[in-house]
Amino acid sequence: MPEPTAQVAAPAGVAARRGLDPRSKILLVLLVSLAVMSPGGLVFVPAGVLLATGLAVSERAWSRVVAIPLAAIAMYLLGWVLPLVWANPVVTVVAIGCGYLIRFVAAFGVGAHLVATTSPTQLSAALRAWRLPRAVSVTLAVMLRFFPVVAAESSAVLDAMRLRGLAGATGLARHPILSMERFTVPMIAASLRASEDLSASAILRGLGSRHVPVSLDPPRFGGRDLALVLALAGLAAAGVLLPNPLTLVIA
Repeated sequence: MPEPTAQVAAPAGVAARRGLDPRSKILLVLLVSLAVMSPGGLVFVPAGVLLATGLAVSERAWSRVVAIPLAAIAMYLLGWVLPLVWANPVVTVVAIGCGYLIRFVAAFGVGAHLVATTSPTQLSAALRAWRLPRAVSVTLAVMLRFFPVVAAESSAVLDAMRLRGLAGATGLARHPILSMERFTVPMIAASLRASEDLSASAILRGLGSRHVPVSLDPPRFGGRDLALVLALAGLAAAGVLLPNPLTLVIA
């Protein structure tokens, strides 16, 4: 008589907290990046900014809800409006730069949603579902965990430098070599320590084991992913059919 298979129940409330499938978010980042960075991609920039803002609202990241539209409006004013009222070589250079940077506002806004709402475990489960090689999935998952750790360490180092008067433009201007040394050396040590901690954590989670890890919350597509596809199609159609201020002023 076969032994009953052990069933591991997902934590309570997982289904209620389930958001977008990580695979949908990865594909969304790739599609938006390709659309806005391609030749003629300015057509899709307003739609990308709206989409990034909507994703920030969905996760209640209010600072990003304010920062993304403000950054796009600032780029538009500097890149399209200012050259019309003040013809100047410097303004022209700034306008050309803003013409490219406004594309990054949309791409980074959508990418920030992926980074903020996807844990390394969820990313690993999604990449395993795609049957990507383990070398690729583990590398991406470690990168997703490594950069926030480095950002936290850099914030702590800057706080310590600020107490000694070495942080900021004033400290850098007064002690440029000492400021760079006091920032670089601790960051190198912190990065090495973080990589060792992440390696130990990965080994404890079964990295290198012959058995395929099983996720308690396996990725699956749901109603929110379908709504995202419909919203993406609507925004893309609106970007093509409706008048676009980024192209109307140039023309």
